[in-house]
Amino acid sequence: MDELEAVCEWCGGSGWKPVTREGIGGVLRCDCYNNGRIPRMTAAANIPPLYRNASFENFNTLPENPVTHRHLQHAVTVAMSFAREYPFSTKRQGLLFIGDPGTGKTHLAVAVLKRLIQRGFAGLFFDYQNLLERLRTSYDAAAGSALREAYQQALDCEVLLLDDLGAHRVSDWVEDTVTSLITHRYNNNKPIIATTNLRDPEAGDPPLPSGIGGDASARYYLTERIGMRARSRLFEMCRAVSTRGVEDYRIRKGRMLQ
Repeated sequence: MDELEAVCEWCGGSGWKPVTREGIGGVLRCDCYNNGRIPRMTAAANIPPLYRNASFENFNTLPENPVTHRHLQHAVTVAMSFAREYPFSTKRQGLLFIGDPGTGKTHLAVAVLKRLIQRGFAGLFFDYQNLLERLRTSYDAAAGSALREAYQQALDCEVLLLDDLGAHRVSDWVEDTVTSLITHRYNNNKPIIATTNLRDPEAGDPPLPSGIGGDASARYYLTERIGMRARSRLFEMCRAVSTRGVEDYRIRKGRMLQ
């Protein structure tokens, strides 16, 4: 099965095809919805086992904490709106979930990807660091064809989910590669759904004192890890959705088990 299966020619990915009966227009559920195409695309999307059941319905917005609940509910609303309206009535062709580790970014990103697949749009999940490692390995003459094809798939797939953007030591090669990927998708009107732990002023992150330790999300800005060109183009494409300030769910879970 071709992982880059094209958007359905009859319904354009909406799941509904236009029909006219006795001069009256309407819509019917498209055959692609029920003929196994959607399960095939879901299986081919490369979603990690940990997130295969992720959905909007099982995302915990922490109703017991009113402030956090409002913050997360806003993120859910933005994500659901994008998944429902794409490719129509969306000002930006992508989403960037930005915030601390364990705050639900990947869960929401996968929920968007799965909802788009259910609507008939093919997509692929890539871990950012793994994608770069596969691309670097592909330069080895002995590398398999699958490694050489990975980057092309990231360039050309209908919807790209790029998880943990910037989680790699910056270098000229990394900066050029990420810029090329984002620019290609921008120029071809192909959306990116990305997640990152890194900071960015446009997402509301304030400046921090120099020399601060801890997680990379507290020590680096997005520009420092992917370069100014890639960062600028990414924000042209994507609406930033912040989960900054929400407590790491792993810490909450550990506290509950004590």
